[in-house]
Amino acid sequence: MTRSSDFLPSRRSFLAGAAAAVAAGPVLAQQQGVNSAATTELERDLSHSVRHNISSFRSLEWQPYFTNLEKGAILVDITSRALHFWTEDGTYYLFPSSVPATEDLTRRGRTNVVKKVEGPDWRPTPSMLERNPEWPSYIPPGPDNPLGTHALYLSWQYYRIHGTHDTRKIGRRSSNGCIGLYNEHIAKLFGMASVGTQVLLI
Repeated sequence: MTRSSDFLPSRRSFLAGAAAAVAAGPVLAQQQGVNSAATTELERDLSHSVRHNISSFRSLEWQPYFTNLEKGAILVDITSRALHFWTEDGTYYLFPSSVPATEDLTRRGRTNVVKKVEGPDWRPTPSMLERNPEWPSYIPPGPDNPLGTHALYLSWQYYRIHGTHDTRKIGRRSSNGCIGLYNEHIAKLFGMASVGTQVLLI
């Protein structure tokens, strides 16, 4: 059963946000490489806006990507900036997402959910503070937290699927490594996914 329409924002609000972003230059290409320092961090300054992608949201079947749906399956399509989720019984959800902004911050491959946190806190890694010494060393849960209201921690160190309080980021290549969702969407996904849910980033 497809439920994607339950979680996509209204077309009018989504297109309005997209129109504001289209004035930017071309997006950066993504590749298979990964920077081990790439991780969840404060998102990039959106005054240097990047293009939305509002044309590539499409339903997918799970079979080309997973052998089963045990504990559910999450597929993140970096190119179309969308997260696909199938429950164990095959119910399907589609969520628009933010994705990594640059090649060196992008990681693809298979991982899984290892921890779920409602009201996550945030700490930058040493490499983040080296690049951005002005950043705080800790942000508690709340409206200023870059992880939003909920976070799914992946087996890749520092990588998360999380919410965001800044809705301008969704649909953009704007993150520093992680996958961001609207807070209401991560809350839904958080309730359906479990520790052990398989995750594939393509």
